[in-house]
Amino acid sequence: MADKERGSLAAMATNTVRAARLHRHGEPLRIESVELREPGADEVRVELRFGGVNPVDRYGAEGRVAPDGPLPRTLGGEASGTLDGNPVLIAGEGLGSGRDGVWAEAAVVPRAAVHALPDGVSGRAAAAMGVAGLTAWHTVVDLAGVGEEDRVLVLGAAGGVGAVIVSLAHSLGAEVWGQTGSAAKQEFVAQQGADHVIVGGPEEVGSVAADISPSVVLDPLGGEFLRPVVEGLAPRGRIISFGTSAGPEVEFNLQSLYRKSGRLIGYGGMQLGTEERRRGLRLALDALAEGRLSVPVDEVLGLDAVNDAFARLTDRQVQGKLLLDLRS
Repeated sequence: MADKERGSLAAMATNTVRAARLHRHGEPLRIESVELREPGADEVRVELRFGGVNPVDRYGAEGRVAPDGPLPRTLGGEASGTLDGNPVLIAGEGLGSGRDGVWAEAAVVPRAAVHALPDGVSGRAAAAMGVAGLTAWHTVVDLAGVGEEDRVLVLGAAGGVGAVIVSLAHSLGAEVWGQTGSAAKQEFVAQQGADHVIVGGPEEVGSVAADISPSVVLDPLGGEFLRPVVEGLAPRGRIISFGTSAGPEVEFNLQSLYRKSGRLIGYGGMQLGTEERRRGLRLALDALAEGRLSVPVDEVLGLDAVNDAFARLTDRQVQGKLLLDLRS
């Protein structure tokens, strides 16, 4: 039997597991052995395989999110694995922020954080659905109400969430423009379903927005990107803001928004209640199983490379999602 297989079986047979642990904000995570406690009321032990890596995890490590969370703690807000041998997604319920997360070989989690996988959904893809898949569903379907008549502009379209949004908006019949700051990512954005790809920054985005008057803008960037899309927005258009990768401070002429009856709507996944999250994930997972949404995985890194994964996110050296193999 290979060493990797022996290690995985040993983790399942004992309460000692390897985990990525945060000891102090701003310091690299440590890979160390931890002892799992017995599950309490409404908790279960899950065996884990793949973990999704998201900017919010890095913010937690830096203390910008959940600064009062317990230390040391295991990070990771989403993962795939098994419960009683059945494939599941684990996400939500404060995992990685208010309590130990799921970047480990196994974890004790609230039962409400466990979501059954539909047939045909792989563990790799499922590991990215707790954040990217859920965000895509809520922003595109619930908040923007994208349909065949829409002209949809997706900023940050090569990112972990943006790429999923492009695929979902395309499947709904909308005409999709995807923006990326890198010419090297142009083909990737097109492969996700963008009818047109914009390569450039706020100036290029503003030029296209003025030409096409998008009816929907999905914006994880903020900063200097917001003003030109507000100015170019179609009457009764919708801008869904769900991130500030380009900066949290924005400036635009409010008349450009209200005179068109435009809407600027914020989305924060951490504000979702348990039932709202479970509904959204069920619908997003069904869309994934039916091919109406896709999750492009850039690379699967070993658990030991978790700090390298953070560096790649910071340097924007990712196309789609980064995952951790929690058993390597």
